[in-house]
Amino acid sequence: MDSFTDLEAWKKGMELVKEIYSLSQSFPKSEQFGITSQIRRSSTGILANIAEGFSRSGSADKAYKYTIARGENSETCAFLHIVIELEYITVDHATKAFELSSHVGRLLSGLIQTYSKLPNPNPSPNPS
Repeated sequence: MDSFTDLEAWKKGMELVKEIYSLSQSFPKSEQFGITSQIRRSSTGILANIAEGFSRSGSADKAYKYTIARGENSETCAFLHIVIELEYITVDHATKAFELSSHVGRLLSGLIQTYSKLPNPNPSPNPS
């Protein structure tokens, strides 16, 4: 694998970002700097952390950044629930985003498990 863009988690995450941007276009203009900004930042944060994790050399560092990405994914899902409760979108409109978020979460969990089990090639020296 040559690039973070080759990761399935990245590809599905990009689909989620596109869906979030599409859904959030219908949010009230008064939310432009509120929840619209927050849900967009959390969804793009998934991708940023996947990219950063991919470039890390140590397996523990990779697992850590993928864990952060999974947290951003959960945050995006939470914002979806909030905007449904605020009646900015319906559950039906959010279905695809929820499905993508679930898929991304499973892919990230797999990456976390994989890199958590690998030995760290550059372990920190033990402090004396």
